[in-house]
Amino acid sequence: MPGGNQSEFTEFLLLGISESPNEDRVLFWMFLSMYLVTVVGHVLIILAIGSDSHLHTPMYFFLANLSLTDLFFVTNTIPKTLMNLWSKNKAISYAGCLTQLYFLVSLVALDNLILAAMAYDRYVAICRPLHYTTAMRPGLCVLLLSFCWVISALYGLFLTLFMTRVTFCGSRKIRYIFCEMYVLLRIACSNTQIIHTVLIATGCFIFLTPLGLMIMSYVWIVRAILWIPSASSKYKAFSTCASHLAVVFLFYGTLAMVYLQPLHTYSMKDSVATVMYAVVTPMMNPFIYSLRNKDMQGALGRLLLGKDFQGLA
Repeated sequence: MPGGNQSEFTEFLLLGISESPNEDRVLFWMFLSMYLVTVVGHVLIILAIGSDSHLHTPMYFFLANLSLTDLFFVTNTIPKTLMNLWSKNKAISYAGCLTQLYFLVSLVALDNLILAAMAYDRYVAICRPLHYTTAMRPGLCVLLLSFCWVISALYGLFLTLFMTRVTFCGSRKIRYIFCEMYVLLRIACSNTQIIHTVLIATGCFIFLTPLGLMIMSYVWIVRAILWIPSASSKYKAFSTCASHLAVVFLFYGTLAMVYLQPLHTYSMKDSVATVMYAVVTPMMNPFIYSLRNKDMQGALGRLLLGKDFQGLA
């Protein structure tokens, strides 16, 4: 795949998902509202976990980092989207586009790896409770999280460097809300077959391997729960996994709608699915982890009102 001289190609135009100025205004307020809800939700979760000693456990350590990742993720894409929706200047520089792409790829991969680490935490807690303190001691949790960050950063860098070898010499219009890998490959004028093959191969490894580990973890978790004699104990054990499972299904469901398809079939209709995983999923995660989690509700109540939310009813 030959490299190209990008000196004459200095910017792209992010046209978004609408061609009507009136629709752009509606989308602006919609995205702004969703962004603010997302930021407030994740900041509250991070502050609640950090300020409440009851939540200084591996599960909430990973949850705080998942919230931090989602916070970085939406901040990487939504502010630029808001600027484009509000102004007539929809340009983004070539370097800015690749920078946005790098953080997009890295943070999605990091989300995926942290979800796998959280599944492992639940597996040890339910299936190996006597070894939990040793297996999930703070030093190992930090090491595991560091591994997730490093792998994600290298994966994003690898794909972004590959994209620098793609030549763009035709249309620079991107009918999308941010610089996304498939969309850039669609408007490239060089041969993209190699990078598409690399994208599929590395994507399968970086996403399907953690997914496989999560499936294995939950197979063992379900088996362990079924052996618990008390119905109330079964419910309590499963409830500790319910929020994580909901986030996993939402994350992989929206991701699959976008990427489990050949490049040539990728079209404008897939922008809806991309908005789902890029905006809606990060916004929903704080609600999923707080609505059914009494420990989190208590921490948020103490953070905001000085008392548990459960005691307000």
